[in-house]
Amino acid sequence: MDKEKKSYFFNVIEAKDGKMAEVMDFNFGGHHDLAAMAERVRAAGVFEKDKHAKEFVVAMRLLHHVLKKNPDLELFAEFAPQFKAFKDKVRAQFGCGCSCNK
Repeated sequence: MDKEKKSYFFNVIEAKDGKMAEVMDFNFGGHHDLAAMAERVRAAGVFEKDKHAKEFVVAMRLLHHVLKKNPDLELFAEFAPQFKAFKDKVRAQFGCGCSCNK
């Protein structure tokens, strides 16, 4: 199955003392539809605030990406299996976030 590649651009801006300053930006890609994932989490009513559904989805996808791209880092040795189990639990509840609907 061909999965449509999506690309996202993150621009982090710090608001301090009434001033805005860009502190970092980066691209992130994959086949998951972050907006659709966030909507499914929001609709499930897991979090009190809608913004927490968005934060949760972005955090999960970014952390998964880093773990997947750096599988041999000692830093993640103990955490990676636990994260995978958590990710599987999230996937079972909300789906995987792509068109394959696993």
